[in-house]
Amino acid sequence: MQQDTVGTFSLDDNDWQGVTITDSAAAQIARLMQQDPEVKGLHLGVKQSGCAGFAYVMDMAKNPANDDLVFEHGEAKIFVPLKAMPFIDGTEVDYVREGLNQIFKFNNPKAQHACGCGESFGV
Repeated sequence: MQQDTVGTFSLDDNDWQGVTITDSAAAQIARLMQQDPEVKGLHLGVKQSGCAGFAYVMDMAKNPANDDLVFEHGEAKIFVPLKAMPFIDGTEVDYVREGLNQIFKFNNPKAQHACGCGESFGV
């Protein structure tokens, strides 16, 4: 008789690749940080959303959590909650011009598919 075993998973036991920040994204994050002295950087997370499963969530990090991982490029900092790392580990954060708009773009190697509108992704 074969016994089924379930392995345990711990967020703390992983060797994360991290999040990289391009020069363009670092410059924009630094500009945002300079506008408000309380802002320590940007907070990057994920939430369940859209037709593909997950969406990126970015906001100003005024009080980052003690267990947030911090990724830096020059003066720019991105704070990522540990629970988001399985979804965004290895992601490159860029800041690009698309037509008249300038936006943060996420080049995520874990994203297997994205919805047609580009608002959500699946892993």
